[in-house]
Amino acid sequence: MLDFSKILVALTSLAAIPMTWATVNGPVISSNFPDPAILVTSGGTYAFATMSGSINIQVATSSDGGVSWALQSGVDALPNVGSWATANSTWAPDVIDRGDGTFVMYYAAWSLSQGTHCVAAATSTSPVGPYAPEAQPIACQTAGGGAIDPAGYQDTNGTRYIVYKVDGSSLGGGGPCGNANGEYSTPIMLQEMEADGVTPTGDPVQILDRGQSDGPLIEAPALILHNGTYVLFFSSNCYNTDLYDISYATAPSISGPYTKASSPLLVTGDDNLTAPGGATPRPDGGFMVFHATVNSNPLTRYMYTATPTWNGTVVSV
Repeated sequence: MLDFSKILVALTSLAAIPMTWATVNGPVISSNFPDPAILVTSGGTYAFATMSGSINIQVATSSDGGVSWALQSGVDALPNVGSWATANSTWAPDVIDRGDGTFVMYYAAWSLSQGTHCVAAATSTSPVGPYAPEAQPIACQTAGGGAIDPAGYQDTNGTRYIVYKVDGSSLGGGGPCGNANGEYSTPIMLQEMEADGVTPTGDPVQILDRGQSDGPLIEAPALILHNGTYVLFFSSNCYNTDLYDISYATAPSISGPYTKASSPLLVTGDDNLTAPGGATPRPDGGFMVFHATVNSNPLTRYMYTATPTWNGTVVSV
């Protein structure tokens, strides 16, 4: 005979254990939507992604905090990439709310004069745009192979920054995405910005570079502060291979030193994903968007979401 009193005690004990559910959901956008970024406002939640077809920057919206998403078909958040740049090579946007009625988009575009990608800023009074580009890019890092994958961050003292990748893997070296011979550096840079979020101030500082386990590169940085620790999310290995991943590093101060986690956050095979990458967390670290490959030819990457679990400085999904 079942002893229901013991079962009740056991269930009561289980109910007293604090539990946090970590989940991966998706795809939540079932069309090519790589390198997604997330913006949360009082009026809704928005995602932005790398170019597709004639659209320089894609936009999707969510009215339920990121559970369900609607791709805004035909909407280009950045119809003008700037006089310094050429269209149809616009990558990895990020958008911040400046807090004064203006939204700032960071993006990478091809510079005609430099012959590399540069990172730049554009502004709009609407989250979905259209965004108007600044006259000049923020950084080009021409000698290092260009600058890509910018993302914004505001520290607790109000100082604004962006992080971005120096695209050394574009310089050659063989392999599916360049730098297979390890000849070039692909560092993540930290650039302080003026209060307007579009004007750089001072020199950029290198805060991370690839190691042996990262393959030919690291890229797609996104910076947050979680419980007093700076957490830098990034991807390593080639975006067009199954080795692409989502990793992270932590630091006691914004300029480092950053210590990489002992293992990536997401790799191929986790939650039936292939080549997860390009992650952008919400500023509080409680939710993130990322892409994963669903077709290698042509390369097609859908958007997924995840709810991270935090145990001190260790992140899991």
